[in-house]
Amino acid sequence: MAGSTYDVIVVGAGSMGMSAGYELAKRGVKILLIDAFGPPHTEGSHHGETRLIRHAYSGDPVYSRLAALAHRLWTEIEDLTESTLLYPCGVLNIADRNISSFEDRITQAQANGMNAQRLNADEIRRRWPAWQIPDSFEGMYEPAAGILYSEKCLRSLRELALARGADLLTHTRVERICPGAKGSAVLTSQGTFYAARIVVTAGAWYGAISDMLDLPIRAVRKTVGWFNSASPDVKAGRFPGFTLHTKEGMYYGFPDTTGAGLKIGRHDTGVPWVPGEPLLSFGAWPEDERDLREILERYIPAAAGKLNIGSVCKYEMTPDEDFIIDRHPQHDSIWIAGGFSGHGFKFASVIGTILADLALTGQSDVDLSPFSLHRFADSSSIL
Repeated sequence: MAGSTYDVIVVGAGSMGMSAGYELAKRGVKILLIDAFGPPHTEGSHHGETRLIRHAYSGDPVYSRLAALAHRLWTEIEDLTESTLLYPCGVLNIADRNISSFEDRITQAQANGMNAQRLNADEIRRRWPAWQIPDSFEGMYEPAAGILYSEKCLRSLRELALARGADLLTHTRVERICPGAKGSAVLTSQGTFYAARIVVTAGAWYGAISDMLDLPIRAVRKTVGWFNSASPDVKAGRFPGFTLHTKEGMYYGFPDTTGAGLKIGRHDTGVPWVPGEPLLSFGAWPEDERDLREILERYIPAAAGKLNIGSVCKYEMTPDEDFIIDRHPQHDSIWIAGGFSGHGFKFASVIGTILADLALTGQSDVDLSPFSLHRFADSSSIL
């Protein structure tokens, strides 16, 4: 296999890379996916069973449009693999009005034909009795939103990519990418491979290739916990996925879908992590459980039981928490996607189509200017 030449090589076969690999293989492209581990795995940002898929975003309207398209593509992948990847339980976004407003998100939802319902605190408490929130809070409910089963999604993308002819090289380190006039050589722990075009989707591991590609992305250790509850009010079918923005911080969570408990994580804060350093397990810091438990005790006391499971994962953060999807500033045949900042998984299905378009034609129907690397004036690249 070493020494083989491909049309496209994808470096990093996690959520985005595997999606790009599937889309390229579907189009008949000779494609090699390379990953340092064996996706799905626990060394990136896709494990932990579930991710929210919601549609109404604030900020640049490209996010809301892409979220709707991503949802449709996930349903197509479900059909192709005859698997259940989506659970449409709805997503309830809650915020303290003194801190945050849903005005922009509701306006964007309406502009894109999405159903986003504004609710006051009393309406939230009445519809979902497990929520114990003060009157100063409000909500935005997206009934068409829900949960993606993240590891199952990645397995489905892998299955489809391989079935359409993609090659996958796992447990393989990329040691160097050497661009040339007619393509690039990718030097790995398993030998050297060649391709006319390269797509780099290294996730939280971009720091491990900073000598090749230095991006304004920092990896952060994040924790999530599954907490026991005997209350049916937090079980699947009676409780939605949620986001929660309060003075204590920004949180997100999921109903109990498997009996393991209500799952909750914190979006803000986190401990910096450098690729190659140990990722300390859940409980290494008191706040790993404390932050999650205090929020449950305050706002969802029915779910503040025993911690059943604690887990850690990684975010890959850009300074503004917007994505990077761009051509390499020095090498036209290399494309970069990263910095998905804790809210990217839902978009993986559509990011794959965008990266395939870019790799094959250099263009996309999506306005990618919000994701340009050039918005970081001090960004550098030393490939």
